[in-house]
Amino acid sequence: MNIQIFGTKKCKETKKAERFFKERRIPFQFVDMKEKGMSKGEFTSVANANGGLENMLNPDAKDQDALALIQYIAQEDKLEKILENQQVIKTPIVRNGKQSTVGYQPDVWKTWE
Repeated sequence: MNIQIFGTKKCKETKKAERFFKERRIPFQFVDMKEKGMSKGEFTSVANANGGLENMLNPDAKDQDALALIQYIAQEDKLEKILENQQVIKTPIVRNGKQSTVGYQPDVWKTWE
C-alpha cells in the first residue's frame, strides 16, 4: 500500500485517519494542505474517484463566502476556484494508488489491507 493522507494538522477527522493507519502499522505520507495543497491532477483524480467536484466540498467549511462563490460560478471555472481555496475541501482525503476516499471512512480503508 502507498497511503497518502491530505488534510490539516488541526482537523479532528484527519487525526483519526492517521491514528487508523498507525494502529495497523501501515506507513503513510501526510500532506498538510495549508502548506502544500493538492495539485490539479491529484485533485481531479480524487474528485473523479469520489463522484465529482461537488462531493469534495465541505458544507461546514469555515470560509462560507468561498463555498457560496464556488457553488454559483460556471462549471468550467469551479476547479480553478476550488484549487485557489482549498480550505473548502472536505478532509481527510486518503489515497492508495488510484483508490481514494473523502472524509473519515475506515470501513473502506479496511478493504485496502
